[in-house]
Amino acid sequence: MGLSILCSRSLDRFFDLALIGKSSYNKLIYYRGDVVQNLQKNDQIKGLVSAVGAYALWGFLPIYWKLLHVPAYEILAHRIVWSFVLVGLIIFLTNRSQQVLGDWRELMADTKRRNSLIAASLLISVNWLTYIWAVNESRIVETSFGYYINPLVSVMLGIIFLKERLSFWQLFSCIIAAAGVLYMAINFGSVPWVSLVLAGTFGLYGLCKKIVNIGAITSIAIETLLVTPLALLYIGFLEQQGYGSFTADWATAALLAGAGVVTAIPMLLFSCGANRLSLTILGFAQYLSPTIALLVGVFAYHEPFTSVHLVSFSLIWLALTIFSFSRTRPFMAVENLLKKTFKKEAAVVPKN
Repeated sequence: MGLSILCSRSLDRFFDLALIGKSSYNKLIYYRGDVVQNLQKNDQIKGLVSAVGAYALWGFLPIYWKLLHVPAYEILAHRIVWSFVLVGLIIFLTNRSQQVLGDWRELMADTKRRNSLIAASLLISVNWLTYIWAVNESRIVETSFGYYINPLVSVMLGIIFLKERLSFWQLFSCIIAAAGVLYMAINFGSVPWVSLVLAGTFGLYGLCKKIVNIGAITSIAIETLLVTPLALLYIGFLEQQGYGSFTADWATAALLAGAGVVTAIPMLLFSCGANRLSLTILGFAQYLSPTIALLVGVFAYHEPFTSVHLVSFSLIWLALTIFSFSRTRPFMAVENLLKKTFKKEAAVVPKN
């Protein structure tokens, strides 16, 4: 008994020294609770900065793609290849090679997870291609709309595939969002397919990732690995035919290679933030990206933002607000009151 207490105290002291250093150890004896609280607070701040940084970079990403006067398919191919190269380098430098190989073997041995990973790789490729094409076609506002409705699309996919149940307010928010999409479709005479493809592919991608269940670095490494051979073949074909842009000039080559950097860095920051923040804070932070993209599209590139856009976006914003607060006490209190009211009315109705 005495030995176990001694070992426990020794371990406590070791972790204290490792966390704050020897010089601060005596103060920690008296202020241990405050120090631990401050460490947790600092960890949350780091997580928040990382998450905001990730979403901000994603929001400003259209500016980067606009610098490249290159066809969307070629940009996609280079984005895949250089993302794989950069992530592979990070894995090598951080000594994670064995971990990634272990994850790879596990995935290949599990049919469901393997198929989900292949599907995720194809879905994110379609998502990237659609996004790059839309940006280069001056449809940044549509991409913003797509990423606003993405959380609600993910909820609907959860109902369909995972048999998840919605609360009253969550269902209500989905109906409002559907009204926003329908209003835009009716007034413009066409379905906002760019928005729906982006939201749908990213929602399905998230669903596949939930089944695969591996770390961010390993995930992007394997996902890009699966499509890198096709990307390399396409780049090689273009260069052989004289249509490739990589050898055109050094600036274009640098921007194409940089596609890997602008892809990997936000994902690494997001992974860092997701590990330190609650899902509630992360859920609110995700709206930063489409908001920045919307502002970039309207004010930097002067894309049209009509009264139809305003109504549709307002409905989406209302839906997201309700959805975000659907689990707070005031909303849950109203929901419970409605349930009780409906039950009383059902009890009063005579049965034939």
